[in-house]
Amino acid sequence: MKPSMQAKLEQLTTRLAELDRSLADPGVTNDMDQYRRLTREHSDLAPVVEHFSQFRLAQANEATARELLSDPEMKAYAEEEIGAARARMDELGLALETLLLPKDPNDERNLFLEIRAGTGGDESALFAGDLLRMYTRYAERRRWQVEMISSSASEIGGFKEVIVRIVGQGGYSRLKFESGGHRVQRVPQTETQGRIHTSACTVAVMPEADEVADVVIRPDEIRVDTFRASGAGGQHINKTDSAVRITHLPTGIVVECQDDRSQHKNRAQAQKVLAARIKDRQTREQQAKEAATRKSLIGSGDRSERIRTYNFPQGRITDHRINLTLYKIDAIMDGDLDELTGALLAEHQAEQLAALAESL
Repeated sequence: MKPSMQAKLEQLTTRLAELDRSLADPGVTNDMDQYRRLTREHSDLAPVVEHFSQFRLAQANEATARELLSDPEMKAYAEEEIGAARARMDELGLALETLLLPKDPNDERNLFLEIRAGTGGDESALFAGDLLRMYTRYAERRRWQVEMISSSASEIGGFKEVIVRIVGQGGYSRLKFESGGHRVQRVPQTETQGRIHTSACTVAVMPEADEVADVVIRPDEIRVDTFRASGAGGQHINKTDSAVRITHLPTGIVVECQDDRSQHKNRAQAQKVLAARIKDRQTREQQAKEAATRKSLIGSGDRSERIRTYNFPQGRITDHRINLTLYKIDAIMDGDLDELTGALLAEHQAEQLAALAESL
């Protein structure tokens, strides 16, 4: 273990002892926000310090065994103990590196998932509908809740644009690398001569913003317009201006919501999406600055980047960021995304480990 990493771990051990003393103070619950912050930090540090304690124990065992090497009768036993101690230290060292990786504070948040049809006209809108079903099925497998926020359907099916909110533990951590351009190659339903067409959709995954702590939106920074929601007509045709459009003047971000008949509910939903988009822009700007010094294959936040191709005639899906090709397109389109998301998370962790090794 590098001396710099050992020094870092010793600092964390000291910090955990300080937290133990603070949390043992009967008056700590007088400030519940402070109490929650301390308990969260304690739960983050405890496993790190426990692993470090086991690492130091293995170090001590190796040192003790080395003292026995000079005794001919104990040499074989000592060499066996030294080997076991080193193997244990290697195992714990790798675990400690992983535990020291920076945590994304958004990982446990709910998220907004936006899908927009791009090049390809009607076929792109149909593919947007297929992507929505894929993510919805994945959410169902993980017992997450999916709420429709806003949608603009195309004439022959699918969506020109659709926004859903996904509620569930770890949702953002599993889906955050889905942002980017998704390209499809297949024979469209409208194609009579069997020719393969290429079309594309853009996906944006944004963590739900904490309305108080993350994004401050002043009333004078937004313009709110109301209008009559479009619909199929009939007995439920909208006779009031229930649809809401909010424009954030400093950034030019525009959000529309018209899926609910209540103007109040549409406005509340639109404000949540607006806060998420502002937070997402801030995050991507920060990622762009970091990418200037270290190019990340994934999580760059570049919406224009083509990240994945879905080739239906060959039954394959290719993620271009990590050069992963899977021949299980039917299962993936039915929501079996774990192999894809797991590979992306593993690659991201490998990048983080490389950066950690450089910094220590």
